[in-house]
Amino acid sequence: MLNLRASSLLLQFTFVSLSWQSIGVADDWPQWRGPSGDAVWREEGIVSTLPTGKLPRKWTAKVASGYSGPTVAEGRVFVTDRVSQEMQTGDGDSERVLCFDANDGKPLWTYAYDAPYTISYRAGPRAPVTIDGNHAYAVGAMGHFHCLNVADGSVVWKRDLNAEYKIAMPIWGIAAAPVIYKDLVVQQVGGSSGACIVAFDKTSGREVWKALDDRAGYSTPILIKQAGEDVLVCWTGDSISGLNPETGKVHWAFPFPPSKMPIGIATPVVSGDRLFVTSFYDGSVMLRVPTDRVGFELLWKRVGRSEQDTDALQAIISNPIFVGDLIYGVDSYGEFRCLDAKTGDRIWEDQSLVRRNRWATIHMVQRDNQVWMFNEQGELMITELSESGAKVLSRTNVIAPTRIQLTRRDEGVCWAPPAFANRSIYVRSDNELVCCSLAAD
Repeated sequence: MLNLRASSLLLQFTFVSLSWQSIGVADDWPQWRGPSGDAVWREEGIVSTLPTGKLPRKWTAKVASGYSGPTVAEGRVFVTDRVSQEMQTGDGDSERVLCFDANDGKPLWTYAYDAPYTISYRAGPRAPVTIDGNHAYAVGAMGHFHCLNVADGSVVWKRDLNAEYKIAMPIWGIAAAPVIYKDLVVQQVGGSSGACIVAFDKTSGREVWKALDDRAGYSTPILIKQAGEDVLVCWTGDSISGLNPETGKVHWAFPFPPSKMPIGIATPVVSGDRLFVTSFYDGSVMLRVPTDRVGFELLWKRVGRSEQDTDALQAIISNPIFVGDLIYGVDSYGEFRCLDAKTGDRIWEDQSLVRRNRWATIHMVQRDNQVWMFNEQGELMITELSESGAKVLSRTNVIAPTRIQLTRRDEGVCWAPPAFANRSIYVRSDNELVCCSLAAD
C-alpha cells in the first residue's frame, strides 16, 4: 500500500515537473541586448497579439531623464538617470543608479554622485547597467564608472575614467555598456596613450589591460569565436578591431575612420562568419570573420552621397538584425530597410513602422520567427519580416514620448531601449519607468 501511494505521488510530481518545464521559467535581461547579448527574447508563455489602444501596466515608478534602457536580474530592475538644476549649462548635475522591485516597482535603493556635463544632449546617462552576480556595473555619460552591490547599492569600487585616462570626450559622452568577460569587465573609454578599450578586474576595479590608440565610439563591444578562441570585436571611433579579451592584444584591425565625426552607435551584428556595422554618415561595412582562423577580410563597403541620399543602410541609434542572408534596419530618416547581406543591395523599404524624422529610432528583438519592435513613439509592435516585406501583426501604445531627450522634436521621443524579462516589458521615458505584462495567461 505504501509503495502504491509513493508511486502515485511520484507520478504526480513528475507530471507537475514536466508541466512546469513546458511552461518555461521566466528569464532575466541583465545586460545590453539581453541574456546572450544577441537581442533574442527566448521566454515562453508570451502573448501572440497585443491589445489595441494601450498596453495595461503592472506598475509605474518615477524616474528622471536618461537615454539608458533598464536591465532586469533576480527580481530587480536597474536604470540610470540624471537630475539637474539647469539642463542647458550642466550646473548642479548628478547621475543616479536606481534599483526597483521587478514585481511591483517599489524603490529598493538609489546611488547618486556628482557628474557635471560638458557634452551635448544632456538628458542623462546612455549605457544600460550590466549585472553580473551580486554586482551592478554602471558607466555614466562623463565616464564615472561604478561597481555597486545589487542588494543595497553600496560601492564595491569606482573609477573616474575621464580624470584617470584623459579622455578626448566624444560629443555625446560615454555610451558603450560594460561587457563582462570571465574575471574582467571591459569598457570602451577613449582614453589617451593607448587606452581606447580598457579591461578591469571586475572584483577590485584594478586595470588589467588597455588597448588601441583610437578615439572613442559609442558602440558596445561583442564577443565572437575564431579558431576556437574568444575574440572581442570593438568598433571604436577609428576602427573595427578584434582583440584577445584576456590580454588586450590586437589580433586584427580594419581602419574605419569617420568622414565627419565618430558616430558609430549600433552594436556590430554577426551571422555565421559575417560581421556587419552601420554608421549614419559613413554607410555600411560587411567583414568576413572566419571561424577557422583569427583574422578578417572586407566583403563590401557602401556609403551614399549624404545622410539623406544613403546607400545600403546608414543607421544612427537603431541596432540592425541579421537573419540568414538578410539584414533589417532603420536608415537615417526612419526608412526601415531590408538588405541583401551578400551585396548590401536594398530589397525593400517600409516607412510605416516609425514616423519619418532625422534619427528616427526602432529597437528590435527577435522572438521565434517574429520581430518585436519598440519605436520612438512609444509603440510596441509584433511583426513578421521576410524578403517580401514587413507585416505588422499587432500594435499597441506603451509609454508617451517626452521632449527632454530631443527638444527639437515637438512630439517627443522614446529613445531608451526596453528590456524583456519575467514575461513583461520594462521601458522608461524621462519621467517614468513602467512594467507591462506580456504573459499569455
